[in-house]
Amino acid sequence: MHQVGSPDRRPVSTTSAAYQRCIAPGCGATYDIAQIKVACDQCGGLLDVAYDWDRLAPPTALQELEQAWQFRRDPVCFSGVWRFHQLLPFAPRERLVTVGEGQTILQRADRLATLVGVKPGNLFLQYEGLNPSGSFKDNGMAAAFTHAALVGASSAACASTGNTSASLAMYAAVTQIMKAIIFVGSGKIAYGKLSQALEYGALTMQINGDFDDAMARVREVCEQMGIYLVNSVNPFRLEGQKTIMYRVLEWLNWQVPDWIVVPGGNLGNSSAFGKAFSELHALGLVDRIPRLAVINAAGANTLYELYERRGLRWNGGNVDQSIVRRYYEELDARSRKASTIASAIEIIRPVNLTKCLRALEVCQGVVREVTDQDILDAKARVGTSGIGCEPASAASVAGLHLLRRENVIGADDRVVCILTGHQLKDPTATVAYHTTDQDLFNRVLRNQGVMRASHANRAVSVANDRDEIIRAIRLYVHMNKH
Repeated sequence: MHQVGSPDRRPVSTTSAAYQRCIAPGCGATYDIAQIKVACDQCGGLLDVAYDWDRLAPPTALQELEQAWQFRRDPVCFSGVWRFHQLLPFAPRERLVTVGEGQTILQRADRLATLVGVKPGNLFLQYEGLNPSGSFKDNGMAAAFTHAALVGASSAACASTGNTSASLAMYAAVTQIMKAIIFVGSGKIAYGKLSQALEYGALTMQINGDFDDAMARVREVCEQMGIYLVNSVNPFRLEGQKTIMYRVLEWLNWQVPDWIVVPGGNLGNSSAFGKAFSELHALGLVDRIPRLAVINAAGANTLYELYERRGLRWNGGNVDQSIVRRYYEELDARSRKASTIASAIEIIRPVNLTKCLRALEVCQGVVREVTDQDILDAKARVGTSGIGCEPASAASVAGLHLLRRENVIGADDRVVCILTGHQLKDPTATVAYHTTDQDLFNRVLRNQGVMRASHANRAVSVANDRDEIIRAIRLYVHMNKH
């Protein structure tokens, strides 16, 4: 793990070639990079990191970015975020923070392709579980931590269902630049994720409520105490998450796929992906933009409800907020909270909703919801392809399967599914799905509406006898010849 330069908390004055801009078209207020903002002062809208590309030096072709691979002993070139620094140049090179994030793979998955109805050779799994903290969050945290150091922050905080907290705690522990403060809800949080925050030494506070409650409190506390907020409402988080798409293109020899399928929780990834392709297209670095499918868990399906059922659209920035307000009022009236086995996307008030709507417009996107049963069945199928992912990750594959059945995605389309986190983030769900222990299955899964383990790989109980063991092995080999 590396950090470029020495720990430096001194605020830095930055060039106006990079700045923050409100995404609301009727506003468009701008702010200096050196300011800490998570919303527009004038209208309350979300902010983008924007660039005056005429004053910068973007690549003239994406292939130029491959030159970084020649200098992999340089931490900037080694980083799967910062080797694309030319496409997110908000900070000077000597102030970039990295712990070796972004060493991920795009795995071709022919067996899984056949199972979900895609032509072999056309399905790829972008596995973000190989990041240092085990999830995609490290991409955004590298950028957010860089900005936090630029503005002289001494502490950073987040609300988290687990992965953000693990990433923040790790960056704080490795770099020693600032302290980490983590807010978690009293609902479900996978122990694999919580253990990381605790082990890395972060101040971890459990709030009596769910993620949305923790998010509301952390925003209030950060504003009052001057603590740097690293949730994905922070525009610099999304700058780092753009690089997931750059790595996808890199693995595909800079060819744009037909579809990107991604789980939808707080909607940071989908928002970042739309921004990435919009910028690449505007710079003339890609000749087309892929379509985007965002997949909600049925128990946390705000985007699906608003987009597919109630017709909410970006509409060139003129979002009908009355549709959102009415829906949230209905949630409050029913005291409805998010509930899904996919804890990483167990979010019912996504903070990046408007940015995601913009991405859906840019990418001609669709939104779907899948059940927890669908998610865990897809997760088991991903596992047989040799990649272990957390439940939320498998929502992308479950969504692809659904979109193939609907013939929205064609069998000949080239598809990339984003796997957001490592299997060991939530091993309890995996063991409960494959277990022969009915009590464990009922306690962990049945309460979430998972009634069966259609693709379970259960342990075989045999006597402590050589011949019995050999018979069991032969039976297994016979049953799995094909």
